[in-house]
Amino acid sequence: MVKYIDKNNTYIGTDVVIGENVVIYPNVLIEGKTVIGNNVVIHMGTYIKDSIIGDDSIIYNSQIKDSTIGKNNKIGPYAHIRENNNIGDNVKIGSFVELKNTVIKSNSKIPHLSYIGDSLIGSNVNIGCGVITANYDGKNKHKTIIKDNAFIGCNANLIAPVIIENNAIVSAGSTITDNVPANALALARARQINKEDYNK
Repeated sequence: MVKYIDKNNTYIGTDVVIGENVVIYPNVLIEGKTVIGNNVVIHMGTYIKDSIIGDDSIIYNSQIKDSTIGKNNKIGPYAHIRENNNIGDNVKIGSFVELKNTVIKSNSKIPHLSYIGDSLIGSNVNIGCGVITANYDGKNKHKTIIKDNAFIGCNANLIAPVIIENNAIVSAGSTITDNVPANALALARARQINKEDYNK
């Protein structure tokens, strides 16, 4: 059974397949070869095309195209999941996160305000607010690899191609241009200098 909160303002394509116990709110458009699993909730303002949404997932006001979303995921609000993403189970993709051509394994989270493109993200990875994978050098796209249990601090720039190994930590505000070894802490930022009375 599918529960439509307002069927007159919900738009479902003829090729869409929807599972059991799904709740769909108004102002939702689902089209193409999309498959929605069981016990999924899709909130207002969501657009999904040619994608798979796994069981028990919740989608808040987001766009998903040509991607696979695993089970028990929380997506949005205002996430933009572009083409060719494959997301595992128990993953959080939060507000104002953009993904493109990225694999994210299970139990990882990208809570807010990040761009992750052309990347491979392992399991149990935490990506802080404002993290950017700089994947384009003006001519070619390059890959960022973040392995299991890594922690990426807020406002870090990962300049691809680069590999963050298992259990590594990237400190907040760092610009990373070289690979980070397993269990290491990477710091790549200038020391703070305070010029006393400068603005008097």
